[in-house]
Amino acid sequence: MSSHGSHDGASTEKHIATHDIAPAHDSIVPKGHGETATKPGAQEKEVRNAALFAAIKESNIKPWSKESIHLYFAIFVAFCCACANGYDGSLMTGIIAMERFQNQFHTGDTGQKVSVIFSLYTVGAMVGAPFAAILSDRFGRKKGMFCGGIVIIIGAVIVATSSKLAQFVVGRFILGLGIAIMTVAAPAYSIEIAPPHWRGRCTGFYNCGWFGGSIPAACVVYGCYFIKSDWSWRIPLILQAFTCLIVMASVFFLPESPRFLFANNREAEAIAFLVKYHGNGDPNSKLVLLETEEMRDGIKTTGVDKVWWDYRPLFMTHNGRWRMTQVLMISIFGQFSGNGLGYFNTVIFKNIGVTSTSKQLAYNILNSVISAIGALTAVSMTDRMPRRTVLIIGTFMCAVALATNSGLSATLDKQTQRGTQINLDQGMDEKDAKDNAYLHVDGNYAKGALAAYFLFNVIFSFTYTPLQGVIPTEALETTIRGKGLALSGFIVNAMGFINQFAGPIALDNIGYKYIFVFVGWDLVETVAWYFFGVESQGRTLEQLEWVYDQPNPVKASLKVEKVVVQADGHVSEAIVA
Repeated sequence: MSSHGSHDGASTEKHIATHDIAPAHDSIVPKGHGETATKPGAQEKEVRNAALFAAIKESNIKPWSKESIHLYFAIFVAFCCACANGYDGSLMTGIIAMERFQNQFHTGDTGQKVSVIFSLYTVGAMVGAPFAAILSDRFGRKKGMFCGGIVIIIGAVIVATSSKLAQFVVGRFILGLGIAIMTVAAPAYSIEIAPPHWRGRCTGFYNCGWFGGSIPAACVVYGCYFIKSDWSWRIPLILQAFTCLIVMASVFFLPESPRFLFANNREAEAIAFLVKYHGNGDPNSKLVLLETEEMRDGIKTTGVDKVWWDYRPLFMTHNGRWRMTQVLMISIFGQFSGNGLGYFNTVIFKNIGVTSTSKQLAYNILNSVISAIGALTAVSMTDRMPRRTVLIIGTFMCAVALATNSGLSATLDKQTQRGTQINLDQGMDEKDAKDNAYLHVDGNYAKGALAAYFLFNVIFSFTYTPLQGVIPTEALETTIRGKGLALSGFIVNAMGFINQFAGPIALDNIGYKYIFVFVGWDLVETVAWYFFGVESQGRTLEQLEWVYDQPNPVKASLKVEKVVVQADGHVSEAIVA
């Protein structure tokens, strides 16, 4: 793969002819040499896809029609699948801190037992990934979501009724299996049903389901903390099945993905979907005609999705390797940029001086809420912001925020050690000396470290949370999307396994110094996004085929076309050389 020069925005790229970008769609927008630009009120505009821009301009989908509301409901159901995954992210962080849970299982808050509890969930998701691809490709995205819900409910019952650590760990493994099935089917479904100009928001909103699960989980755990029985930890575990029940009851009322229908010789049903949901009921809508033409040309009915074991197209072709590069980068970087520390928020809060369990749980909720605000802000702009630029700048800012946190934590650690020694010199035993070391610590350093950690989470959520759903689903074409997302899920969970297994041990052994690892790694990620990140914003899923076929897909993805837009918004021509 080759790199490219400094080109961060479409406006800085050399204009190239429309016919050099993608197959022409003369029925959507006529080609010309700028003759119509002389009309009163006409303007030239740079776009990534002239045909798509023209179709969107003239195919105004009514946002509050019955069909659009049905589409929103379908996206919400996919969102609930991500909620099931996000719920676990805050769930175990809080439950591990509960006294009743510790009395039952004696795991401690760091160390190998905690690592096993967290990581077996991840191992289950890794094992389930190939089966998730088979279900999604063979039986459809809706049935994949339904089956995932069944498996998660079984896992929730096992963990909630546990009295031995072995049963609890088995339940965690089964929960991971179910999550893998859901999180392969759901993002594929959300991106495949969305109109092209809603694609980023719909799929980004799906991935914000992480917060739709993590925030309620943090609140439930906090509320149950005050229950003086084993129900304090059993109730939060039972409620992990709640969103799965919503998904399983709702899929029967959802349309199937039009791209799945095209790939399975059900073209008439696919076109009927496009007319109903993307065309305001008009079969001659330019957007419907464009999507139909591109799906018909680009989706193979005898594709690799029909052969469950065949992953070769992801690695054996230039096109496939570049697509998988995007999947690999977002899957690895989205899990290993410092955000994995969130599983151990209570330990991090303790390291910076927040020792009360109730305060730790409350800060956990606050952290989730402000992170969600960052993610939802990004979702609202995802269809307008260049993906690559956001990832380059956002990843660098993550490194800056973590470096600030680490520097303040280092000073705080020195003050804590000095305070412990002062207490020992005054005759306290070792435990009391450590517990009361905060009396000799400058609280401003603790507040600064906490603020920097919260800032990192906001930046990360703005940068990565929406795009973790968008980038892999956009990068993969329809017949390899299920398999590619399964591989993405496997990679995500492999990185999660490293986070969850190594994290408690590292925090136990080296404390705040573990964060320095992510500072350096985030700088490496920034460079990787610059040289290898392909821009997918502003193009149809099918047109990205052309981009990935080019010798340098990064450079090709940044090129633009010119169109003439009249005063009434009508696109009168695409300018060619």
